[in-house]
Amino acid sequence: MKTRTPEEGFSALTDDAERNRLLAEMAEQSTDMISRHTPDDWRFIYASPAVTHLLGYSVEEIVGMSAYDLYHPDDVEDFRLRAPTVTYDRGLYTHTYRFRCKDGHYIWLESTSRTIRDPDTNDIREILVVSRAATHRIKADKANRRLARVLESTQDLVVFVNLDQTVSHLNEAARRALGLEQIDYTSFEVTRFLTDKGQRLIEGEGFPVARSTGHWRGEVMMRSLRGGRIPVLLELLAHRSLHGDIEYFSIVAHDLTDKKAAEEQLKQYRADIDHASRLVTMGELASSLAHELNQPLSAMVNYLRGIERRFAGNDSIAWGDVELPITRSIRTALRAGEIIHRMMDFTRKQEPVITSLALPELINDMIEFCESMADRSHVRVVTDIPDRLPPVLGDRIQLEQVLLNLIVNAIEASESPEAETEPRTVRVRVTVQDADQIRVSVSDEGPGISDDDMSRLFDRFFSTKQSGLGMGLAISRSLVENLGGELWATNLSEGGACFSFTLNTAD
Repeated sequence: MKTRTPEEGFSALTDDAERNRLLAEMAEQSTDMISRHTPDDWRFIYASPAVTHLLGYSVEEIVGMSAYDLYHPDDVEDFRLRAPTVTYDRGLYTHTYRFRCKDGHYIWLESTSRTIRDPDTNDIREILVVSRAATHRIKADKANRRLARVLESTQDLVVFVNLDQTVSHLNEAARRALGLEQIDYTSFEVTRFLTDKGQRLIEGEGFPVARSTGHWRGEVMMRSLRGGRIPVLLELLAHRSLHGDIEYFSIVAHDLTDKKAAEEQLKQYRADIDHASRLVTMGELASSLAHELNQPLSAMVNYLRGIERRFAGNDSIAWGDVELPITRSIRTALRAGEIIHRMMDFTRKQEPVITSLALPELINDMIEFCESMADRSHVRVVTDIPDRLPPVLGDRIQLEQVLLNLIVNAIEASESPEAETEPRTVRVRVTVQDADQIRVSVSDEGPGISDDDMSRLFDRFFSTKQSGLGMGLAISRSLVENLGGELWATNLSEGGACFSFTLNTAD
């Protein structure tokens, strides 16, 4: 062994003293608490000034106290038995626990300890501990575990996506819905689980918008590896680092299967109700339609009987002799056919077809349809329609249903006895609201609407008629609103009521 010279020995002692001084200075300045403890009862032999910041004790107060007295009761045994909260690595123990502060409340500490042994006897002389506050981390870990439990238990499909659009994690609902329970999906691109239309939407709009604004939402169709399709409301979120860079994306997809089924069922229900309402309206017009059909049929019979009486037993008949009655019979038969065709169209059950429609033609057809009913009720129906009216958007059958309901109601409200000299008037007026909307008003000369009835007028199953079902106005408002318009009622100052609705123009 090489012997040090006195000068070398003095230099080594100086180096050790300087190193110890620096270590002591670091301990004094450190925000971590550095402490030394007895090996048996863990009494504080030394504590750095950080103890005041962490625990509220002064150095003088804590020296001599046992760490066991400051542990949370639930954590003492964990430490003694080296529970899972205590880890060991290359001579260092790391322990996370709750420690009581001077004011009585507990904080979480994470401590790393090392035993200092006697080099001759190998007995433990003391334990050196470095402790730091861990409350925020523990709370964050607990919050993350709670979020993870929520993530796994939610029925929404949750997908975490890398920057290259490959999948990094799926929650249980997503794995189950997409058929990935037993498959390693981490190399799959997220677009693999979307239909072609969904892929174009999320690549062309979803990811660009999410990168720009942080989130994007839209309805798309997802697909399972088993072949099934899932309509979802998908929300795409971009997650950024503290520096503002996007680290990853997440997708939360809410399954709309039940909602879509309910909407389809509701749509079918409404279609059935609308159809039933048209049948009821046609039933209310049955007597008038029977009279209207009876006229052309009776005329045809008269024409043909006239021919029979005139030419019975005559072997030679010239076309000029029968041309007039036969052509009249044909025109009359065509008129009867038009009435029946209109009835069949009106009561036919079919899907709405939104097209550009000429409103004056629709109004005049419905007025003609109600002509017999108006005559029997001693009512005249007049129109006030401007020239060059722009076409409107709507379904022909639905608009006919709205117009027919309002005109029939106005005729019934205006019904007057034959004794009155002048018939009462129902007026159908059309005005151009602006470039985008047209207003149709149907006014009558009836008794008007009471205040009590006005608030319930458009409720389903409410009717002011003794034999009414109370569906016509409710359905009419629903049909108008589905076309982007409004339907309302007012009383006129001169008497009677006015029902108005708006429609969007097709231009």
